[in-house]
Amino acid sequence: PKVWVWYFEIIGKSKCPIIDTWWQTETGGMMLSSLPGLETSPLKPGSATRPIPGVDIDVVDENGNPIPPGTKGYLVIKRPWPGMLLTLWGDDKKYKDVYWSKYENIYYPGDYALKDSDGYFWLLGRADDMLKVAGHRIGTAELESSLVSHNDVAESAVCGIPDEIKGESIIAFVVLKENVTTSIDVLRAELIETIRNGIGPIATPSEFYFVTKLPKTRSGKIMRRLLKSIAKKEKIGDISTLEDGAAVEEVQSAFDELQSTINKDSKQ
Repeated sequence: PKVWVWYFEIIGKSKCPIIDTWWQTETGGMMLSSLPGLETSPLKPGSATRPIPGVDIDVVDENGNPIPPGTKGYLVIKRPWPGMLLTLWGDDKKYKDVYWSKYENIYYPGDYALKDSDGYFWLLGRADDMLKVAGHRIGTAELESSLVSHNDVAESAVCGIPDEIKGESIIAFVVLKENVTTSIDVLRAELIETIRNGIGPIATPSEFYFVTKLPKTRSGKIMRRLLKSIAKKEKIGDISTLEDGAAVEEVQSAFDELQSTINKDSKQ
């Protein structure tokens, strides 16, 4: 939402509509989108608004039942639509298994979402991009959105690392805005409070790493697998799609520095 507002006010001079959409390659086109000129309802920063005409989308629970407004669930498409794929090239079974097996005769794209009381849809990230902390499933997108809601935070990325007690513990990588004067200790405490109030104590990251950039692909997607590999001290692997190698070096340096401090404190 904050990025939407900035773009609307600074770039669009508060005149140009910012169109947020949801779609997949497999859907053959956008499925959730406002329609300037036809849309009579106001835009909501951060929401892809409503389904386009002829598309029947809903949010359901694990059993495929509709859930109350404002409740997190699974995004589904309930009827066929123009442009939908009929199969995957050379693999009919995979198409059925991935998209049509969770719910009978309903397309399941694999995304979490919620629908508010006005019928607007809010995407919450991939259902398979989850952290499992002490028996709780927590979406990375929810955590990152909560962190970015802090006024001093420009970007964030979270990942999970093995934990003997919780199964996984959460670590957060945070990019601050320019000219932030608040101390790191104060920021860490404020971010913990932000997470606790927005999601719950169980989602509190065990460690925060403050960096100036995050490793991204050339299309701007954060490469969380690199962050996880660094945190788990594993081989990083293929970085052919990485935009800026310096980001990996900085994250590695920040991780090593904090671990060194933690080890030093534990010995004392």
